[in-house]
Amino acid sequence: MLSFTAETAGAKVRAAEEAWNSRDPERVALGYTEDSEWRNRDVFLTGRAEITAFLRAKWQRELDYRLRKELWAYTGNRIAVRFVYEWHDAAGRWFRSHGNENWEFADNGLMRRRYASINDVAITEADRLLR
Repeated sequence: MLSFTAETAGAKVRAAEEAWNSRDPERVALGYTEDSEWRNRDVFLTGRAEITAFLRAKWQRELDYRLRKELWAYTGNRIAVRFVYEWHDAAGRWFRSHGNENWEFADNGLMRRRYASINDVAITEADRLLR
């Protein structure tokens, strides 16, 4: 059974951050099992095809997306992450989104469950922290 150490959990978080910052839905989806289950805010998804479609739509709405993830805790095959990302909409309004994710991994190292709780705060372009 897969069991994380501080080093391997940190590496998973860094790899996820790099993948998400690519804004490439297909690349990101490869980190999840074929039947992965997600909750993202109030959206429930199952499988890579749904995840890819969700991410494609997300990055069409959330422009100039920039993310930072932080390892919060780990045990066995689970990791908890805190994150913040910034983005703007088509009208040029900027937002900072804060959240927490709970991840569970299959023995092959792919994520089989991702549960994300996210809150958005309107910011000005001058208030951006992530560039």
